[in-house]
Amino acid sequence: MKELETERLLLRYLNEDDAEEMFYGMTSRENVARYVTWHAHKDVSETVAFINFCMDDYKNLRCFRWGIELKETGRLIGIIDVVGYNEGEPEIGYILAEEFWGSGYMTEACRAVVKYLLFEEDFKTIYAEAHVDNIGSNRVLEKSGFHFVKTYERPQSQSKTEVISVNAYRINKNTAIF
Repeated sequence: MKELETERLLLRYLNEDDAEEMFYGMTSRENVARYVTWHAHKDVSETVAFINFCMDDYKNLRCFRWGIELKETGRLIGIIDVVGYNEGEPEIGYILAEEFWGSGYMTEACRAVVKYLLFEEDFKTIYAEAHVDNIGSNRVLEKSGFHFVKTYERPQSQSKTEVISVNAYRINKNTAIF
């Protein structure tokens, strides 16, 4: 995995210095955690533990996880990563600090990651899911070139057992336009 750069963003490794900014801007926020697999963090120590997990996971060659930093200010505003593998192909997920929703930052980051995974890491297909009610996430995927596959129900996660409806998306190397 390498750092990626876009017009406005630096996609970089997470580090322990990110804990407070991540906690106060993202991981403690109920609105940010609403559609993801984890609960909002109650204390910065939960975010520190997550960052330590990430830093350890960077040793894994199949780990693709970037902090999203604004180049203009150096502020960490989100995370985008491969959250798992579906038949050997990556599935991406992301979070963004609420104050930056609707800014185009996540679409910019998503396009960079998709391009990297398809053309530098040589994956053939990338998957993604978005809760049907998460209009912003669904739009990010569509604007990033993903094609809708289906809507289905599944448990939100092991820790959030509510059954939810998600839209599944896919982008293929042969159909991606960059």
